[in-house]
Amino acid sequence: MNTSPFAGDGALAVYTGRTMSWAAVASSCFSAVLLVILALSSGSSGGALLVVLPLLLIAIGVLLEVVTASSVRATAGPNGFTIRWGWFGWPRCSYPLEQIERAEVIDLPWWRVSWGLWWSPKRTSCTLRGGPTVRLTLSNGRIVTVTVPEPAAAVASIQAAKARCDR
Repeated sequence: MNTSPFAGDGALAVYTGRTMSWAAVASSCFSAVLLVILALSSGSSGGALLVVLPLLLIAIGVLLEVVTASSVRATAGPNGFTIRWGWFGWPRCSYPLEQIERAEVIDLPWWRVSWGLWWSPKRTSCTLRGGPTVRLTLSNGRIVTVTVPEPAAAVASIQAAKARCDR
């Protein structure tokens, strides 16, 4: 659900969007199938346990990826910027409006995509694809990069909320 960041006077503009990475899910499933084929073709005589246990671990791994790392939900507006991962919204990162020094749309090249959540002392990256992406610069110098469906609308919501606070 997206609302226009260009609402009339007195109205608060909130952006919310969700990005899915079906490519990551498909590649995980493909990798899992390859592992199963390799395990079955190895010809080990260890019995059914040596086949069932890896299959169970692979199924659990693919399920965990689908539930936690296949999508990013972002909300931008008067409360700042919030990022939630997966179906359950965990992990979650929140950046209050007071901490956001600058919000901009950048063009993220495919080789800089983290394909998930990546954290370092100076950067947080929540990217699932290349192309137009939101980049936040926080007051402490930290850079936050997030994949959203309509980055210009998310940035406009943040800028409108900051302008409203400055009045």
